Amino acid sequence: MPMTFSAAIARAPLKPFQLAVIGFGLMMLVVDGIDLQSLPLVTPLILEEWGIDRAAFGPALAASLFGMGFGSILGGMLGDRAGRLRILVLACLIFGGSTFAAAFTDGVWPMSAVRAIGGLGFGAAYPNALALVSDWVPERSRPNTISFVSVGIPVGISVSAALMPYLLPEYGWRGAFIAFGAGSILLGILVAVFLREPPSFLLAKGKVEAARRNAAKVVDPSIELLPEAIGSTGNAEGEAIGVFDRSNRRLNLGMVISFSATTTLVYGLLNWTTVLLTAAGFTLDQAQQAGFWQGIMSIVGGLSAGLTTRAFGSRAVTIAGAALILANIVALGWIVDNIGLAPSAGERSIIILLEALAVGLVSMMITVFYVVMAHGYPPSCRSGGIGFVITSGRLFSIAMVYYGGTLLNLGGGSFVWYFAVLAGISMLVFAAAFVVDCQVEPQRHKQPLA
Repeated sequence: MPMTFSAAIARAPLKPFQLAVIGFGLMMLVVDGIDLQSLPLVTPLILEEWGIDRAAFGPALAASLFGMGFGSILGGMLGDRAGRLRILVLACLIFGGSTFAAAFTDGVWPMSAVRAIGGLGFGAAYPNALALVSDWVPERSRPNTISFVSVGIPVGISVSAALMPYLLPEYGWRGAFIAFGAGSILLGILVAVFLREPPSFLLAKGKVEAARRNAAKVVDPSIELLPEAIGSTGNAEGEAIGVFDRSNRRLNLGMVISFSATTTLVYGLLNWTTVLLTAAGFTLDQAQQAGFWQGIMSIVGGLSAGLTTRAFGSRAVTIAGAALILANIVALGWIVDNIGLAPSAGERSIIILLEALAVGLVSMMITVFYVVMAHGYPPSCRSGGIGFVITSGRLFSIAMVYYGGTLLNLGGGSFVWYFAVLAGISMLVFAAAFVVDCQVEPQRHKQPLA
C-alpha cells in the first residue's frame, strides 16, 4: 500500500534504529556542550600561562558565539540541501577539530581563530541534530524526543565542568582539549557509520531507492513510499517550500520574536548572575551556588517541555510559561533590590531559588519552541528554519551579554534597569502564542487514527 514515511511510522512503536538516532543525536549535542564550555572553564589557567589580562582574552571567549551565529543559519540551510546527517557529521568534525587545534595555540588571536571556526560547527550541529531526529520519529513522539535531545548541550556543559578537575592536574588544559576534541571526532565518525539520512528528506530530493533502503530499517520494505503530501513539503505548484515561503511567515515572525527573547533572557541571567549577586552582598561561593542550580533547573526545564506540550499544547504552555517568567523576574528584581548589604541565609535561599527557577522556566520555553519549529517547518526546510531562528536569537543574546554590565551599573546601587530590561524582554515571549499559526495541539484533543 503506497504511503508517506511519516504515515508508515505513525502508529508503529519506536524501533531500535530510531532509538539509536535519538541516542546519537543526544550524544552529538552533549559533546557540542563539552567542547563549547571547555575554554571558559580553563580561562584562568591560560591567562596565567600567557601572562595576559582578562580584557585581552575577550575576543577568544566571544569568537565561538559569533561563529555559532553564522553556523546556525548556514548549517541549517546546507542541511536542507545536502542532508542533515552529512552536515551534522561535518559540524562535529569541525568543532572537534577546532578544540583539538586549540590545544596547540599560544596567543589570543590564534585561539580566537580556531574558536570562531569551531563556532561554525557548534552552530550547525544543533539545527541538524534536531531535524535529523525529528524526521526519524513519529509525530506523536516528537515533543518528548525533541525536549530530550535538546538538553544535550546543558548536560555537556555540566559534564565538562565535572571532568575538568580530574583532567587538569594530570594533563593540563592542553591535554584536556586534546581529549575532548578527539572524542568529538570519534563520535562524528561513528555517527557517519551507523546512522542514515531520513527517507522523507531523500524522497523530497527524488532519491527513491536510497529512501527505501533507509526506511527498511524501521518499516516493512514492501511499502511503496510516497513523498510527503503537498502542503507539508511543497507549495501549491508542488515545489519544495523554503524557509521564507509565505506559508512560514507567521512561524518565522513568532519564533524570531519569542525565541530571541528566551535566549536573550537565558544569556542575560547565566552570564551576569555571579556579578549581580556578589554586588548584592553574596560571597563568591554563595553566588556560584546559584549558577550550579541554574544548570540543574535548565536540564529539568528542558525535559519537562515535551510532557507539558503534549498534555496542554504549545499555545497554552507558552502563555503560562511567559506569565511565570515575567512574574519570577519581577519578584526577583524586587527582592534583590530590597535586601540589606548582608543578606540572611533565608534571603539568599529565596534569591538562589528564584534565579534557578527563572533559568529553568526560560529553558523550558526554549525547548517548547524547538518542538514548535520541528512541528511547523516542513521537512524541505526544517534544518534551515531552525537554524535561521537560532541565528536571530544569537544576535540579540550577544547584545545582552555585551551590555549586561552597563545595565547593572546604570542604577548606581540599584539593579532596577537590569531587571526592567529583563521584564520587558520576557513580555515578548507571549508573541509565539498569538503569532505562530502551527501550534502543537494537546495530545488528548487529537482524534485516534482510523
